[in-house]
Amino acid sequence: MSIIVKNKIPEHKILKVSPFRKGVKVTAPHKHNSYFEIIYLAKGTGFHYIDSKAYEIVPNSVFFVRKEQLHHWEITSEPEGYVAIIKNGFIGQTIDREINTLLLQLSRYAFLQLKDATFIDKIFQLLVEEVEGLGNSSGAVAEGLLKALLAKIQSEGAVLPTGKKQDTNSLCYQFREVLSQEKQLKNSVAYYADKLNTSAQNLNLACKKEMNMAASAVLSEYIINEAKRLLIYTDNTVAEIGFTLNFNDASHFVKYFKRFTGLTPQNYRAGVV
Repeated sequence: MSIIVKNKIPEHKILKVSPFRKGVKVTAPHKHNSYFEIIYLAKGTGFHYIDSKAYEIVPNSVFFVRKEQLHHWEITSEPEGYVAIIKNGFIGQTIDREINTLLLQLSRYAFLQLKDATFIDKIFQLLVEEVEGLGNSSGAVAEGLLKALLAKIQSEGAVLPTGKKQDTNSLCYQFREVLSQEKQLKNSVAYYADKLNTSAQNLNLACKKEMNMAASAVLSEYIINEAKRLLIYTDNTVAEIGFTLNFNDASHFVKYFKRFTGLTPQNYRAGVV
């Protein structure tokens, strides 16, 4: 069994904004094909599962699904809202770097509940009209509306834990971005430091300063989360999963997983299945 990968945006488009499909009720766990998704639900009940964690759907919910995460729905009443799909190509073409800053800040969350969604509804409506009209959605108007949407979601939702703007050019956030795009993670801070044209020491200092975490801890979080996804959503053996995650020895992978979770991979799989 392999993980389902869905692609809900045409190859030539880099931004898609549309109403949430009312017929969606229950979906199978799946990943997205390399894009960031923002789902706003003004109405609806049920649960949204992101990386096996359940989030109850409440009025004015906003969910954020990163490209490396698995998610699925169990909706019990007709939903009403919007979905925004954002490819890396849009960020690369945007003339406003603040959009990238807002996206990185919001991507730290899985769920926010908005205090006031009046303007969120209006901005989504305008975005749908603008994006459909543009076709490739790379115009200044679409960028402005998206920036307004992200800023409004941030202001009406939770305050960032740090209480200050994050620097998306920082080493630590570049590190996280590289990890989120990696098809096969490597358990080596030095490897990623080299990719970022820096030293492992500098990368470690940057992560400690900005996130109060060692670079090895940031990397371990990504590796463990990917291991959990593979244990839950595939029937691959523990040895196969370890090999996929660049562990040459299955026993090393088992010890590594247990050190961070307190459980062996087998026990973790048995406990969630």
